[in-house]
Amino acid sequence: MANTYSALKRVRQTERRTEVNRKNKTRLRHQIRAMRRAITAKDVKVASELLPQTFSVIDRSAKSGIIKKNTAARYKSKLHLRVKALAA
Repeated sequence: MANTYSALKRVRQTERRTEVNRKNKTRLRHQIRAMRRAITAKDVKVASELLPQTFSVIDRSAKSGIIKKNTAARYKSKLHLRVKALAA
């Protein structure tokens, strides 16, 4: 266990940040899962409605460091391609 005041404060801050990061990562996973379900169900309307929301969640996750920039770009690219193929 930490002994100094600064180390104790660090433990408290880390616990708070971990909780925030966990919630954000869960939100990201749920959004991507919903998007993939819509694509799998071949529901063009729902998929195209979810696309901007999903992109927003992905961008915010990349901005806050939940995922890396390249991972965010890869997710967005794959989802967009699948929605375009579904619409065609």
